[in-house]
Amino acid sequence: MVLAALTAAAVFVVQGIETKVHYRWNWSAMSRYLVHYDAQAGGWTPGMLIQGLMTTIRLSVWTTFFATLIGVMMGLWRVSPRLFQRMVGATFVGLVRNTPPLVLVFLFYYFLSDQIMPILRLDEVLHRQAPFIQYLVGLVAASPTRFNSFLSAVITLSVYEGAYIAEIVRAGIRSIDRGQWEASAALGLSRHQQMRHVILPQAAQRILPPMAGQFISTIKDSAIVSVISVQELTFQGMELMAATYLTFEIWITITALYFVLTFGCSRAAARIEGAIRRSPAWVGR
Repeated sequence: MVLAALTAAAVFVVQGIETKVHYRWNWSAMSRYLVHYDAQAGGWTPGMLIQGLMTTIRLSVWTTFFATLIGVMMGLWRVSPRLFQRMVGATFVGLVRNTPPLVLVFLFYYFLSDQIMPILRLDEVLHRQAPFIQYLVGLVAASPTRFNSFLSAVITLSVYEGAYIAEIVRAGIRSIDRGQWEASAALGLSRHQQMRHVILPQAAQRILPPMAGQFISTIKDSAIVSVISVQELTFQGMELMAATYLTFEIWITITALYFVLTFGCSRAAARIEGAIRRSPAWVGR
């Protein structure tokens, strides 16, 4: 029923575009922007949209990695017995979560580009490396010519997503029954030992499912860095639209690519959550 309704809605929209906007569809042109045959390379190579999709995936993976480090640290500080750490954690979370992400993107990009990157000169260092090293860096991150903007995007998104992960970690720790703290303290464990051996192993089971959802949100949030010319999927779509005027075909294709990526991740997250809930440690609670 839902599929039939969506199909009918799609047909209605397509017919409306054709009759009212007088738009001429050209889906045949989209194939070369996904994959195309390169005679010089002697095989099939990814088009602009697939290249943008791969950049989105790399950006999301690196962002999630660093955001997790930031979020876990700030989440632990949020529940720390030390007032200074609690204040720092609360200030970080409150400031980042109440600041528009677009403002953070421009703030970090221009600050890093004008102040930090000229000092580090990472792009120059990469340019001096062997071609294999440059290829490897481009494979896992970005090419030397685009590395600065890619790094700025990763740092910005890591800070932004880290604030939400911090709240996930804080909530997971707070959800553990107070009796677990009291029992471990009665055994003579220090607070560090309590957190490491008793609280965090239990909290991790409750943290992992929303963390998987946060990774999906990171994929969607990564589109915002297109404003600083990071050549991810949304940026590539805007470039193609300006060059070809295939507005609807391009954005429908981009929507489908985002959906396939996020839906696949959501199904994987559901399987992980199901496995966690079926584990003996979870059932025993």
